[in-house]
Amino acid sequence: MLLFSLLGTSISSQTLLYGVFAIVIVTFLLVDLGFFNKTAHKITTKSALYQSIFWVVVSTIFGYFIYLDGPYSHEQDGVIKSISGTDAMIEYFSAYLTEYALSVDNIFVILLILKYFAVKEEYYHKILFWGILGAVFFRGIFIFVGAFFIAKWHFILYIFGVFLIYSGIKIYFEDSDEKIDPEKNPVLKLCRKYLPITNDEMGGKFIGRVNGKLMFTPLFLIIVLIETTDLIFAVDSIPAAFAITQNEFLIYTSNIFAVMGLRAMFFLLSGIIDKFYLLQKGLSIILFFIGAKMLLEIIPYEISPELSFAVIIVTLTLSIVFSIVVPRKDKTSEEIS
Repeated sequence: MLLFSLLGTSISSQTLLYGVFAIVIVTFLLVDLGFFNKTAHKITTKSALYQSIFWVVVSTIFGYFIYLDGPYSHEQDGVIKSISGTDAMIEYFSAYLTEYALSVDNIFVILLILKYFAVKEEYYHKILFWGILGAVFFRGIFIFVGAFFIAKWHFILYIFGVFLIYSGIKIYFEDSDEKIDPEKNPVLKLCRKYLPITNDEMGGKFIGRVNGKLMFTPLFLIIVLIETTDLIFAVDSIPAAFAITQNEFLIYTSNIFAVMGLRAMFFLLSGIIDKFYLLQKGLSIILFFIGAKMLLEIIPYEISPELSFAVIIVTLTLSIVFSIVVPRKDKTSEEIS
């Protein structure tokens, strides 16, 4: 392991990289909340662009470290399987790109929630900050619990494969303009039934006191909605990551780096996200491909990490390019004609 020979230490490769990963994430969150965004304000497109570039660069550098410190191993049916640093890096970037692309749908839903509740734009950053913090925690639980069960019962991956194919077909034929009604969310209904809720935003607080009584604000309800929405999206994205690689280190780091870039991408794309109307079709094709890739192992037939990465990147690129080159037809004009 190159990093460890340089440092002259016997610490395991993944332990050190986990430490680097944790330092980067925690440091950014503390600096972001405690220094750059101490007060509520609207995030500019320029700032969002810089943050997006920052997370892409950091994620890419981390992928290079993964390459340097291969090989990587994981347990499968009681057997330790190993992959090279090159394959580990490719799997990391494949999982990262898949999660990043799936986040676009997440952005659309988050935007609908914020617009539905008429949230002031200066509160967007705070809401997304705590929403992403929750995603880092809950996705960690999902991934490591999933890795534990898959290590014991490998056939679970085939169930994931069937589910991803179903999701891909379902998403392909879904109407991307389908309206989402936050009021139907069961968790939101439970909160309103059992928690004392005030209509006052209290200057962007989640909890405050009204006449000495502890009350939850509408912003707290929005956080709950965003967290439950992310968990729903994780049902697609995490099985997709497991279909790409079974190494929980690669899955978690790629997933969280993509989630960390989600907030900046939200502010960058929120005004133009509807322009990429073919991205949903591209995502459905990727989910179908990843699900089929996993089921092909039953034969057995293994698709190489390089081919998987190529399919993901080409599909995403074409769906974005065609969305721009072939403008979306206006439904109203179609109905009139």
